[in-house]
Amino acid sequence: MAAQASFPSGDLRAEVAENATVIRAGGNALMIVTDADAQLEQTTRDSLAALHLLRIQRAIDDFRQARKPDALLKAGLYSAGATVLLALGIAILLALNRWLHKAVSRLLKSRVRSVDIQSFEILRMDTIWKAMHGLVLAIGAVTIVVSVYVYLQYVLALFPWTRSISNDLFDLAAGAGERLGKSLASVIPDLVILVLIYYLARFILRRVKNFFEAVEQRRVAFTQFEPEWALPTYKLVRVLIVAFAFIVAYPYIPGSETPAFKGISIFIGLVVSLGSSTAISNFIAGYLMTYRRVFKVGDRVKVNDVIGEVVAVRLQVTHLRTNKNEEITIPNSQILNSDVTNYSSLASTQGLILHTTVGIGYETPWRQVEAMLCVAGRRTAGVLSEPGPFVLLPKLGDFAVTYELNVYIRDTQRIAKTYAELHRHILDVFNEYGVQIMTPAYEGDPDQPKVVTPERWHTAPATAATASPPVIPAASNTSAER
Repeated sequence: MAAQASFPSGDLRAEVAENATVIRAGGNALMIVTDADAQLEQTTRDSLAALHLLRIQRAIDDFRQARKPDALLKAGLYSAGATVLLALGIAILLALNRWLHKAVSRLLKSRVRSVDIQSFEILRMDTIWKAMHGLVLAIGAVTIVVSVYVYLQYVLALFPWTRSISNDLFDLAAGAGERLGKSLASVIPDLVILVLIYYLARFILRRVKNFFEAVEQRRVAFTQFEPEWALPTYKLVRVLIVAFAFIVAYPYIPGSETPAFKGISIFIGLVVSLGSSTAISNFIAGYLMTYRRVFKVGDRVKVNDVIGEVVAVRLQVTHLRTNKNEEITIPNSQILNSDVTNYSSLASTQGLILHTTVGIGYETPWRQVEAMLCVAGRRTAGVLSEPGPFVLLPKLGDFAVTYELNVYIRDTQRIAKTYAELHRHILDVFNEYGVQIMTPAYEGDPDQPKVVTPERWHTAPATAATASPPVIPAASNTSAER
């Protein structure tokens, strides 16, 4: 009826019918008022009908007034003004944010300092600045969002076709806020505690990590605590902190008391307990090896029959690289239950002893043999001159004397190459002095000594560069014995 401009609102009338009053617009019945309606409003039926008639009349007038050209022009001007104000407000907020950024930066640089102990920083200045800057950005973003929402609600309410959308926006925000408020009201104390536990645990973990990094870099030192222990200890402490935080936070998790949540927790615990026995044993073994100082990365070790360089020590396994450039992975629990030989632990300070044996006949003076073996040892690259090579006689065999040559080295990465070079020099020296090596067995004296003469040392495909130059002695065996 409001859309029909030919119908005047003053033509509305209330007609009394049997037990009811009918409000009519021309020939159309718009509303029926009964005695029950009046009873609910605690008034008479005629008074209630007259009130409804006035309200309908006013609604028709407002509907038509809102669609007049001058009213629409006025609404358009108001919406344009609101748009300008919104754009200006956002520009001012962005400029204010930049100004606050500079102001807070100057304030922090002049008044705020990093919190530290010795050379270990507990709270860095840039962390404080990031927190302040984030707070300023959050306030600005919330202000812009609220401004845009108010703008939309105001502009949509100016035009009759979008007024319902404006009302829906308000109802949506109000309803969402009410529901959210009721939901949060019941859990907000628990959420506050969970947030506090999270940020406290995160803060402690960062400080603990920075502390152990300082210990690893020797900026913070403790007696009887090796820097190599810093990172494994941090990992262990991190697990303990996280576990403790979870235990404290568990009762405050929404839904933690429900049967479904408890069932999932029990299932996860059962799966972990059934499938992690070997992993836990390797995990514990990894930490035991760390604190027992069995080896460290870069050491050359022997585990059972495997010899190689330690390239990585992890919580579950240890990686070794052999002389053939093969990477072997050994579970930590197996290493803990095996004999481990570490070639590098004493090599840097006392030196590592390499030894090899040869069998020489009884007719050769032992003093000459020991002198030749020491010469071969001193010719070998990487062998220490102090302490120098020495010879032991571990066995007097049936047909030959067993001599053991011992040399000191420091570079454990060249053990195989040092052995090869040492054996080459032993062969060269014994050939130089015409002494026959009897190892491994002896059946009888040959017609000619089994030695390689100097002119045959570089027989093809060998070249002079593959061996040390011969040193031909001028003295006899007697002088060598002396």
